[in-house]
Amino acid sequence: MRLKKPQFLASTLLFAPALFLAAGTAHAEVPNVVVSIKPIHSLVSAIMQGVGEPALIVEGAASPHTYSMKPSNASALEKADVVFWVGHGLEAFLEKPLETLGSGAKIVELDDAPGLEKLKFREGGAFEAHDDGDEHEAGAHAHEEGHHHGEGEYDMHLWLDPANARAMAVEIEKTLAVADPDNAAAYKANLDALGTRLDALDKTLTETVAPIKDKPFIVFHDAYQYFEHRYHVKVAGSITVSPETLPGAARLKQIHQKIVELGATCVFAEPQFEPKLVNIVLEGTPAKSGTLDPEAATLDAGPDLYFQLMEGIGTSLKTCLSSGN
Repeated sequence: MRLKKPQFLASTLLFAPALFLAAGTAHAEVPNVVVSIKPIHSLVSAIMQGVGEPALIVEGAASPHTYSMKPSNASALEKADVVFWVGHGLEAFLEKPLETLGSGAKIVELDDAPGLEKLKFREGGAFEAHDDGDEHEAGAHAHEEGHHHGEGEYDMHLWLDPANARAMAVEIEKTLAVADPDNAAAYKANLDALGTRLDALDKTLTETVAPIKDKPFIVFHDAYQYFEHRYHVKVAGSITVSPETLPGAARLKQIHQKIVELGATCVFAEPQFEPKLVNIVLEGTPAKSGTLDPEAATLDAGPDLYFQLMEGIGTSLKTCLSSGN
């Protein structure tokens, strides 16, 4: 029996570092973070890199404009310590769940982040759904339930300007540092690295679209105002004012005429919505079709997604508009 005691002591000493390490890991427990949509999830992921991974609600090719909550989403919100979303004007489906399921979490509405540049909705002419009989009721419903124009009165696609992404990232880092002070230094270092990447992205996009910025084009819905404002590209109109509202025959005719009048080079569809509508307005015109993905429906979630999303928009614009007349 005496011979076994040193063996026991040796075993204890061998595993002691692992026990202390496990205790340290338990002490620095990372908060459960939930994020609404892919572009914002990408920013949160970048700031949490090396510390933890946030959960995402609107996954895959789903759109926040038409999303319905799943049981797994409800479970994630119930366990959440921190929830990031853009705000009432975009993810309307989250309003009631956040009041109940997320009641114990710190809920951060990023459209309130300091330093954001907010642009008013464009309504009238090429950016307003035509008020004909077959879509009047749907259009009114979209104004009431879809983008909540009357509530916020500004465009909610805030992330499509890297300067706004930076402002939201600062708010994300600040929130995480308070919720998880043990990892505050890591969040700050990640924010600094993200800022450097955003500067490089801004420069790249400026160079990418410079040759085609004076060529007019039509988009599926008016989601690109921030990109347009930042890089001075020329959006001439949208097929529908919001993706919840399918345009009627009169609206499609109006956009068709707009393409002809302006000599618009391209009409851009979006992955989540009906491409046949784009084909209808293109018929009989020399304009080409392309695809823009403002909500990253086709991209894999993660810290690189935001950069892939923005570079993809720039490249799609350049490719289609350079090939036109």
